Amino acid sequence: MEKIKAAIEKSKKSRSANTPKQTAIQPTALASSATGTDELENLEYAITRTVALDPIHLEKHRIVASNKNDMASWAFDSLRTQVLQTMEEKGWRTLAIVSATPESGKSVIAINLAISIAQQSQRTALLVDFDLRRPRIGSYLGITMPKSLNDFLDGTADVSEVLVNPEMPRLVILPTAQPVNKPSEALSSKKIEGLIKDLRDRYASRIVIFDLPPILTADDAIAVLPKIDCVLFVVGNGMSSKSDLEETMHLLSSTNLLGVVLNKAEVEPRSYYY
Repeated sequence: MEKIKAAIEKSKKSRSANTPKQTAIQPTALASSATGTDELENLEYAITRTVALDPIHLEKHRIVASNKNDMASWAFDSLRTQVLQTMEEKGWRTLAIVSATPESGKSVIAINLAISIAQQSQRTALLVDFDLRRPRIGSYLGITMPKSLNDFLDGTADVSEVLVNPEMPRLVILPTAQPVNKPSEALSSKKIEGLIKDLRDRYASRIVIFDLPPILTADDAIAVLPKIDCVLFVVGNGMSSKSDLEETMHLLSSTNLLGVVLNKAEVEPRSYYY
């Protein structure tokens, strides 16, 4: 934890004069919007394919946000509140989830955060697997992918054909089934730029979350980040060196960095009473 703090502080000092776009998340209440609430409560998916999820499979892959009996779900609700508060204040609708290195748990964070956001009656969430080197969203959720982002990129399917509703209200998934050749070129293409704009602008209630590849493994994430409103940086406890964190913070210096999530940390369980 001290390494993370030191890396962040060093990065802040090195660019103190050039960080007007950065915003620190503060634990404040989520501002709600009543616009379209009734319609969002009764959403039906006539075109989007709907699939049932296996609770045992979800638990095995640490997808806990839908299980309010799991105390870990409360952490994602807290993260959701802070993320949405800042995004609402800034008018941001798209969020990238990144890490410095592999195995930091960013995909698990992205899935749980998307589920938690979709539980807000005034919001819908769309989770997009943009980790074109090691796509995991579909496998973590245990959904079949007869069509996916691969088919959209190949021009053999429209967006409507590749979206999936995992039988959770207000949540849609855009999975990637297989690694993509030349992923950096794909993510920097006009086709992806148009897709991001379409996904963002189609519904005013929608928050779009993009699971991106680790920053330091390739230039994929850097290629697409300018097209996304803001960024959440996931740090796996003990998974990245101090120099990894410093380099990643430097690469993110021109983005709207919402904050840093420390993942895989041992914490004492909290008890609550009412």
